[in-house]
Amino acid sequence: MSSVFITCAVTGSGDTVGKSDRVPFTPEQIADDCIAAARAGAAITHIHVRDPISGAPAREPDLYAEVVERVRASDVDVVINLTAGMGGDLTLGSVEQPLPLDDAGTDLAGATERLEHVRRLLPEICTLDCGSMNFGEGDYVMTNTTSTLKEMARQIQALGVRPEIEVFDTGHLWQARSLVDEGLIDDPVMVQLCMGVPWGAPPDINTFMAMVNNIPDDWTFSAFGIGRRQLEYVALATIAGGNVRVGLEDNLYLGRGQLASNADLVTRAVEIVERIGHTIMGPDEVRTQLKLTRRG
Repeated sequence: MSSVFITCAVTGSGDTVGKSDRVPFTPEQIADDCIAAARAGAAITHIHVRDPISGAPAREPDLYAEVVERVRASDVDVVINLTAGMGGDLTLGSVEQPLPLDDAGTDLAGATERLEHVRRLLPEICTLDCGSMNFGEGDYVMTNTTSTLKEMARQIQALGVRPEIEVFDTGHLWQARSLVDEGLIDDPVMVQLCMGVPWGAPPDINTFMAMVNNIPDDWTFSAFGIGRRQLEYVALATIAGGNVRVGLEDNLYLGRGQLASNADLVTRAVEIVERIGHTIMGPDEVRTQLKLTRRG
């Protein structure tokens, strides 16, 4: 049976801090959860940062720097994957008056600014959200235009960082293939299938397998489902020949009414993968498979 790597998405940018006291939001807490997840079996840790007082989503490079420096200074080895999705948030004013935009919900930055922390810290991996979509209810739109994606891909490529292509719907996978065909993303190509985010790809098996079947054979893919589907997708992704992602960015519970920590979710993912006969990859195996450049 194949080896599988686990990514732990430790905090995200969603409205989760008030829903669970396990969600880390200070740089120290986020770094500690990355380290705990790695000790539990995660080979990759996917990192967002938050305002250390309010817990609101943030993208200040100094906050990323503190997290990354703490993880790199620890005695635990883990592949660092920084989000580059922040700075593409557009919230319209209202249904009848879309302009002016809602200042509280809009955070639009250029390609270079969105990658400032990646340029400064040079992680092994950073994400590239491969498309725009209505993201949940209300007037919020996740915005990633074709021209912005091409420029971000060029800059990531020049930095020698491996992009993890975030695919929230079938069209995003189509666009990812276009970026690869244009030479803007190097081999080996890495894709994350993000299932069940309203209003992207629904988390049913038929949609999931349609997306898996459209991934080129020489690409590496991982997948996750949100909420109660998260642990189901550990098994589904493994059986489909992929890798898995868990973590408090996508799901707060280990079971009904049982709040989880990031380490809890990684531990459960390890159990699921091993019980169906697969082995868990360590960070050095991931580096070899994805040809990552280790720094720091």
